[in-house]
Amino acid sequence: MRNAREFNFDGLVGPSHNYAGLSFGNVASFSNVKSASNPKLAALQGLAKMRALAARGFAQALLPPQDRPNFRLLRSVGFCGSDAEVLAQAWKASPVILACAWSASPMWTANAATVSPSADSGDGRAHFTPANLNNKLHRAFEHAQSARSLRAIFSDQRHFAVHDALPGTPAFGDEGAANHTRLCASHGAAAVEMFVYGRVEFDASAPAPKRYPARQTLEASQAVARLHGLADERTVYIQQNPDVIDQGVFHNDVIAVGNGNVLFYHEQAFADEAGGLAKLRGAMAGVGAELEAIRVDTKQVSVADAVASYLFNSQLLSKADGKMALVIPQECQENAAVAGYLQGLVASGGAVDELIHFDLRQSMRNGGGPACLRLRVALNDAEAAAMHQGVVMTEALYHTLVAWVEKHYRDRLEPQDLADPALALEVHAALEELSRILGLPGLYDL
Repeated sequence: MRNAREFNFDGLVGPSHNYAGLSFGNVASFSNVKSASNPKLAALQGLAKMRALAARGFAQALLPPQDRPNFRLLRSVGFCGSDAEVLAQAWKASPVILACAWSASPMWTANAATVSPSADSGDGRAHFTPANLNNKLHRAFEHAQSARSLRAIFSDQRHFAVHDALPGTPAFGDEGAANHTRLCASHGAAAVEMFVYGRVEFDASAPAPKRYPARQTLEASQAVARLHGLADERTVYIQQNPDVIDQGVFHNDVIAVGNGNVLFYHEQAFADEAGGLAKLRGAMAGVGAELEAIRVDTKQVSVADAVASYLFNSQLLSKADGKMALVIPQECQENAAVAGYLQGLVASGGAVDELIHFDLRQSMRNGGGPACLRLRVALNDAEAAAMHQGVVMTEALYHTLVAWVEKHYRDRLEPQDLADPALALEVHAALEELSRILGLPGLYDL
């Protein structure tokens, strides 16, 4: 066992943050389609969260936004000419495809990759597999830039391995860390890695949702585990309940979250709750950890309330005193059932003894809460020193980025603005300056 800390890499919201409602199955995203967004406020809300957690002593870093619009996507489907001509053609012929090219979804870095720390992998390196996100057009191109960013930040191959995304076919539908949880005695100890999947590609008899798509396959989860060299006895695969997918639970991190030895989950989260917990307990015994399961019954919080408030799309953070804090969106405080439950949870004397809440409404309206915004990366001291330091949140970086946002971001963005060539130029100029701020020159030279 080595000293290790869990870094949360939050996605920095980009200058083209917009509400296109592209994600069928994500109730919040779909319900706010085509409404006006505020990119400046979205970025400032995210930065405030990062700053506050860093100030509390939690290890906090960021992943930079991706370049937008995705002209490669637009040209690949037949729009041609200058950039301005491409935007005009796409706006006239297919505003939906244009919206896909402007997608703000890379801000949710829980979908950027699946991460296995060096304590778990076969070769003693931290492994990253960018998610192919092939279920949605607007996300299916993200993995190239995700891999580029991860390779820039984790470039030392003595410590890190960044794989290519899985093949972009339905059999290997992979949505990254949103369906992956690491359970352990401590961040530096060997852990049990839990993969939650929605369907099985090669078994037509396996249960599957009927209304909304299951985005993660068992086959993808197994492939990632192989790439990362995970031991079979410390890897557990659990199927998500198809019925909750059909209620808007598009990823496992909308219905469950884990940290250390704690799994905080809803009664309806898994297809076989008892069987899944038994597998976890058996595997965790092998790494010297005892599972602490915090189960929320339907009579306490309905699935509808869980989805509306994003109760489980929260962060569980280990504090220095051995207890845990739950980072929740403001919406949890505004939902009577959820707020009542959380009061009882903190007063119960269990593992979670503190609530930290943030206003993340710009992200929430687009379908992502605190857990969507971050990618968890457990690093030992040597690995933390080997990664690129320019993305680690400090007070100085916070103020620099706030000034950068104030300079470059609009405070209102409507659907028709996506056809504006000036917006594309603004985004490009902002990201060129950001690459210099973060010390990542050439990051956007695609």
